[in-house]
Amino acid sequence: MRLVSLVFMAALFAIASHSVFAQSVCPPGGCGLSASAIEANRWPDVQPLPVDDALLNDRQYRQIQGSFSVHAAPNSVESETYGPGYTFMTVFEQSGEWSQVGENQWVKSDLLSDAIAPSRFAGALLPVDATLPYPVAWTLWHLRGSKTPGGPEAADNPFLYRYTRVYIYTTVEVNGYYWYQIGANQWVHQFKVAKLLPVQKPAEVDTEKWVSVDLYEQVAVAYEGDKPVFATLVSSGLEEWPTNEGVFHVYVRFKRTLMSGAYAEPDFYYLQEVPWTMYFDDQIALHGAYWHDGFGFRRSHGCVNLSITDAHWLFHWAESEYNYQDGDLVGPAVYVYSSGVYD
Repeated sequence: MRLVSLVFMAALFAIASHSVFAQSVCPPGGCGLSASAIEANRWPDVQPLPVDDALLNDRQYRQIQGSFSVHAAPNSVESETYGPGYTFMTVFEQSGEWSQVGENQWVKSDLLSDAIAPSRFAGALLPVDATLPYPVAWTLWHLRGSKTPGGPEAADNPFLYRYTRVYIYTTVEVNGYYWYQIGANQWVHQFKVAKLLPVQKPAEVDTEKWVSVDLYEQVAVAYEGDKPVFATLVSSGLEEWPTNEGVFHVYVRFKRTLMSGAYAEPDFYYLQEVPWTMYFDDQIALHGAYWHDGFGFRRSHGCVNLSITDAHWLFHWAESEYNYQDGDLVGPAVYVYSSGVYD
């Protein structure tokens, strides 16, 4: 959950002077922008990344529940055995009762789930030559919104799907929490959305391209100099395995890589072919996650999970930060911080 004491960083987007205020109750005439004022800027003027089905479906991802053994060939003696955990395999070929999941790696097909469908969520490119009139957010739940700050959800309000991009027109404080106006007579509790809060470039960031990761809002922003150019939802580390705060640099990257850890422990995980991976803090990386659709919420072992679409874009966007001819293998800076405190 999120605490109301948000530490708002210096916003780079222009925000109209009447758009943010705090009060405990609305005045008799109501609060928030009028329907006509909202209609002039109804939806965020951003460009969502296109979702490429060929990119999402270039692998067959499948989950294994329980213990499993890996064999060098079908019907051969097992070469490796693993206990139960959070396990996902990539199937390249099937032969009878066997599935190939890597070079000289086969598992029994009946251990595998049906194919996993990766998330179709995608972040958005931000306007290069213009500012946005209001803060942008993503809805984290299917919702309809309340008629007033602090009120119950209204059945006759428009239905908004999870991941809908919205403007936050006005902010009102009710019982110690923020309520955001996201439409005419549409208010949501701060926990129902993830807010984009661009930050000033830290002095320690020494690359033209860099990425900020807001652990509180679960939002990553890509910058070119001082200008935010792209933003999206992420999933960072859970409380038990936190994503460290600070300024780092991408030091190695892989188009596909195996991630595994906590062997023989209750939180054992084995993830094949993790796509578009950029390590920046020891074993913590920005990478695509094909195994969940929970972006906007913490859920990893410390890494910063992105959708495959977003990770692919970020991987290639970062390319110009490398100068391979000069042996420069240091990638963009990554600034990890928290704009608030979880309660």
